[in-house]
Amino acid sequence: MKQFVVLMLVCFGLVASPVMAQAQKIAYVDLQKALNLSSAGKEAKEKIKTEVQGYDAEVQQRQEELKKLKEDLEKQAMLLSEEARNAKERDYQQKVKDYQRFTKDIQETLQQTDADLTRKILEKLLKVVQEVGKSDGYLMVLEKTESSIVYADESIDITDSVIKAFDKQGN
Repeated sequence: MKQFVVLMLVCFGLVASPVMAQAQKIAYVDLQKALNLSSAGKEAKEKIKTEVQGYDAEVQQRQEELKKLKEDLEKQAMLLSEEARNAKERDYQQKVKDYQRFTKDIQETLQQTDADLTRKILEKLLKVVQEVGKSDGYLMVLEKTESSIVYADESIDITDSVIKAFDKQGN
């Protein structure tokens, strides 16, 4: 709502003062695009991908172990006493719970890592946006998705300039 009010005030100001609007520069930046296409963003994606691959082998191993336990349980169910069958079923159910907990922990770890990497990159990107905005003489730079921009001419999109400036800094 706050962003909408700001956008409406900017639009009103532009309509109310066409002479002033011509003298002022306004631009927008797509931070999601900048995040995805910048070198730091690509490195972060690779890091997450590598972590996923690292966990993948252990997840596969645990899945195979569970599958084998279930098959053994089904094969031996008729041969085992009720007490032994119940013990094996409890063991199997405990291993299923452990597996579910393990995969949930992995997922939470990966989400946290992704969020941390994204936050760090966005902090740096916002500083670069401010620098590009000041150096190129923009009165205002809006974020494409968060500012609810319904239409904007491509000529005021400074995303590519921000990506170049960001990558130049070696982030």
